[in-house]
Amino acid sequence: MILPIVAYGDPVLKQEGEEIEKDYEGLEQLIENMWETMYNARGVGLAAPQIGKSIRLFIVDASPFADDAAEGEPDPKAEGLEGFKKVFINPIIEEEGEEWAFEEGCLSIPTVREDVYRKEKITITYFDEDFNFHEETYDGYAARIIQHEYDHIDGILFTDHLSILKKRLLNKKLTNIAKGQVNIDYRMRFPKQKRRK
Repeated sequence: MILPIVAYGDPVLKQEGEEIEKDYEGLEQLIENMWETMYNARGVGLAAPQIGKSIRLFIVDASPFADDAAEGEPDPKAEGLEGFKKVFINPIIEEEGEEWAFEEGCLSIPTVREDVYRKEKITITYFDEDFNFHEETYDGYAARIIQHEYDHIDGILFTDHLSILKKRLLNKKLTNIAKGQVNIDYRMRFPKQKRRK
């Protein structure tokens, strides 16, 4: 089932998610719905807070980056992304290395894209959808996508990484998104949209 994606300005996007147990009610269906919702919106990642659930769960499918690299010049940051599709539950992340800039967007903040600096390498421990434990290290786009989604379960948006000046310049656009005054082609829930009587 395709769920509405929560738009910028909703308090759930600023809450730190809670860890979940293996017997979390409806987990399998929730994950299935998240995949369907993410693909419908043509995203590469989706975190549970973006569908209104304040829990430590996100999904990633980075294969579009591998497809883009295959079509153009080879990109070392896209190596290993073919079939890179994972569920991350209760993750813990460690970041290291130099920071690099990359233009990020977010399904909860449509039409806004800005350069964000992040560390180049991460080590992450997490449980998959079957609650098997993993410890893995990533760099390049894989690390970037995971860091972006991990921020969501900590109540952080990519716009929080921007300078005060940049945020000020985006303020009207962000306010309009919260009000639903944005042109999108996937389901969203807007926190400040006026209800029709």
